[in-house]
Amino acid sequence: MKPVQQQLVDLFTGLDEEGRSSLLAFAEFLASRGRVPRVIASKPVVTVPAPENIARPDGESIVAALKRLSKTYPMLDKSEMLSATSDMVATHVMQGSDPVGVIDQLEAVFSKHYSDLKARSGG
Repeated sequence: MKPVQQQLVDLFTGLDEEGRSSLLAFAEFLASRGRVPRVIASKPVVTVPAPENIARPDGESIVAALKRLSKTYPMLDKSEMLSATSDMVATHVMQGSDPVGVIDQLEAVFSKHYSDLKARSGG
């Protein structure tokens, strides 16, 4: 194995599961742009853990719901959802929308991103 390949393997093995998924996604992105030759015929299956089953308490605030959903879905990259979630929170604060409805929407966003992650990971 060439030294640069060994360096990449060492870096990869030092990452947590989320980091490995990100590195693979970036490598696939580069390969799709034609700069990296495609050497792997099939996409490896990455096991995505199931969400934690944390019950939604009565009278939950939006901030508490975001914290609960972050704990429920620790495998998700929260930065990917930042735009959608911050828009919902801002709308709630500025327009005084029903917090239960906003929390329902937040749960849907997290659930959708989880489904997308599972689909991308092949499992």
